[in-house]
Amino acid sequence: MTKFIIRRFIGLFPTLFVIITMSFFIVRIAPGGPFDREKRLPPEILRNIEKKYHLDEPLLKQYGRYLLDILRGDLGPSFAYPDHDVNFFIFNSLPKSMILGSIALGIAVVIGVGVGMISSVRQNTWVDYTAMSFAVIGITVPLFVVGPVLMFFFALKLDWLPTSGWITGQHGWVTIIMPVITLSFPYFAYNARLSRASILEVLRSDYVRTARAKGLREIVIMFKHVLKGALLPVVSYLGPAFAGIITGSVVVERIFRVPGLGQFFVQAAFNRDYTLLMGTVIVYSVILIIMNFFVDIIYGFLDPRISYS
Repeated sequence: MTKFIIRRFIGLFPTLFVIITMSFFIVRIAPGGPFDREKRLPPEILRNIEKKYHLDEPLLKQYGRYLLDILRGDLGPSFAYPDHDVNFFIFNSLPKSMILGSIALGIAVVIGVGVGMISSVRQNTWVDYTAMSFAVIGITVPLFVVGPVLMFFFALKLDWLPTSGWITGQHGWVTIIMPVITLSFPYFAYNARLSRASILEVLRSDYVRTARAKGLREIVIMFKHVLKGALLPVVSYLGPAFAGIITGSVVVERIFRVPGLGQFFVQAAFNRDYTLLMGTVIVYSVILIIMNFFVDIIYGFLDPRISYS
């Protein structure tokens, strides 16, 4: 197990290197530049700006310089916001997105697995049909519809919650209730359907029938024998889900005006801000790679049959 963890950890770096390389050249080859405006800059000013940011150098030299900066922990200056560098925007906004995403994913997992468990036990009853219908709604209805609907009822009609803000504002923690519900809705739906299908499969296995024949109570069978094996698909989903819920918060942050990383990701794409866009891509990639790394490790603890040799 220890050797597997070490090998898997070492394998993270080539993966990240490939992502950075591909992202760098795709962004640079794309049409347009960070200083393209409706009113073109004078050639002399444009040359000076490009020289300042080393954009006048050959592309391979820019790439080598960028890799060296990353090794030093410097993600470069922002072309659209020259008062601050990319590190400033990421380290000030990423914690907000992480808080929002972590709470939303935690709620989605707990409620989703709980609903899936109840649906599997009450299979083909009205409870099962209702829960799965609700899950289908969560999968099919996009976030930019769920968010405004919640805002309309709970903020405008009932005046229970603020329409926007963050926990550091005057309304405190209640400001994240609607963003968390909106963001967790589709992930709750996926977790509910995954856990239901997996639990049903495990419930039909031989060792569960043996446990029932021994007279064990259903609650003991469910929590001691069934869930450990049934959670494997859910755990597999958590790796990309965590990265997805952070990136998916782009829409939610725009709707509820949450000062997270999503707003800079969108603005960087619109402004063709190479370094800020690359910085957000690297952050999201690191989150995805690390979460998949932890998922592989958790796999071994949940299912001893999995071999890492």
